[in-house]
Amino acid sequence: MSDLSYPRRASPARQASFARAWPRPNGRVVAGVLLALGAWLVVVALSEPFGRWWWGTAQDARSYWSPTLADPYANANWTTPSAYVYSPAFLQVVAPLALLPWQAFVAAWTGILLGALRFLTGPRLLAIGVVLAMPELIGGNISLLLAVAIVAGFRWPAAWAFVLLTKVTPGVGLLWFALRGEWRSLAIALGATFGIFLGSAIFMPAAWTDWLAVLTEAAGREGTWAALPVPFVVRLPVAVALVAWGAQANRRWTVPVAAMIALPALWYGGLSMLLAVIALRGDRWDDQSPAGSAAEASPSRRGRGVAEPTAAGA
Repeated sequence: MSDLSYPRRASPARQASFARAWPRPNGRVVAGVLLALGAWLVVVALSEPFGRWWWGTAQDARSYWSPTLADPYANANWTTPSAYVYSPAFLQVVAPLALLPWQAFVAAWTGILLGALRFLTGPRLLAIGVVLAMPELIGGNISLLLAVAIVAGFRWPAAWAFVLLTKVTPGVGLLWFALRGEWRSLAIALGATFGIFLGSAIFMPAAWTDWLAVLTEAAGREGTWAALPVPFVVRLPVAVALVAWGAQANRRWTVPVAAMIALPALWYGGLSMLLAVIALRGDRWDDQSPAGSAAEASPSRRGRGVAEPTAAGA
């Protein structure tokens, strides 16, 4: 019988080529993508206006969609829905997105938050991240974006401007640069913040005065039932001590933890900032910031078991 009667078996090399071209799907990655998609659908589907739902999803995101550039602080009571209490600069950045209808805005905003979550956890831990960050995804606040800015701030200190121009008090993490003598990084962070302020104030000078008044009025107030009942004056010294200890021991993960502790009100969704620890303990952020030195990075590398070069090897 001719050999053509039987299908030929691919050679091992060809089978390996097929495997590279069509890799098996990773179960954890697939689960994370499906959970992220499900969370996105839930938030978008339930984000009806407050007139129809007593407390719909994306209630915090509504405070970025509803204010106007003409009078952003018309409803600046931070314990009520739709109140805007961040700087004018943040509202100016979000303004083009806020031109969308509410449902479309929620879809885009939730997608941004899921992108931030993927940045923090990576693909393999995305499912765990979605579960832990679900309150934040449902509320639509900026805690995940704060975590991203803090992680990125070790490499690009200008990212700290986002922290200082929104929640403000998590900027306690900048003590890391001061305590370690990384003055260039600190100057970049503060300089970028001041530059954004100047650019924004050209177009909205009065709004910046209003924002300072809002911050003054909000000082000393605590959160609502949706926040952990620990006063800010108690949490702030703990945050400072944690950053100081982390800076001395070169433990970067302490910075996002301290920033979370120093939130103006420790909402339950703010706990999602802890996901920054995953990103900071990974290899991709092991490089020093522009102002850092290679010598300062060696303790963290030794802690991971990375061999230091010997005299012969050097």
